[in-house]
Amino acid sequence: MNSQIVTSAPLKRFQDSKKFALLLACASIVMLFVAFTSAYVVRKAAGNWLEFRLPTAFLYSAVLMLLSSLTAHLSLRSFISRNVVQFRSWTFLTFALGIAFIAMQVSGWYDLKSIGVSLDGNPSGSFIYVISGTHAAHVLGGLAALFLSLRIAFKSNLFTENNKLHLEMVNIYWHFVDALWIYLVVFFILQ
Repeated sequence: MNSQIVTSAPLKRFQDSKKFALLLACASIVMLFVAFTSAYVVRKAAGNWLEFRLPTAFLYSAVLMLLSSLTAHLSLRSFISRNVVQFRSWTFLTFALGIAFIAMQVSGWYDLKSIGVSLDGNPSGSFIYVISGTHAAHVLGGLAALFLSLRIAFKSNLFTENNKLHLEMVNIYWHFVDALWIYLVVFFILQ
């Protein structure tokens, strides 16, 4: 018996349109962050800019995001190969790494505050808080989708087209927020 989930043509078109909508949403998020980083560069050039070292918590959070992208990929791969135990484990680990990422972001904000960089102080610090906070909000949205993935992992009727589509879309979004955070950390380091 074939273990692959067979997709009808109308269902395939529906799935493709949902993925396309997700990609459009990701494109609009990219534009938001391009605007943020462009404003950062322009404002920095205007002067009155406080120079400080990016807290290491933000670097550690980048590692957490990379690891969570790997576990998200392994989760989807386990679903496709119908390995329920691995699927549940990788999905839970991805969710836990996402929570750890948010905790590391909060730690980074505390580190900024401890060196005298506040949200309402110099624009250089304000940009870091706003950009990293906006990204964290997008990660929280991904965590909500991952929570639904955890619920799916314990359904009796696990291997359905809808579940597969959900997991594929969560993977797309999760890899997207991962790549976005790596871009932001590299941007902050190079600026």
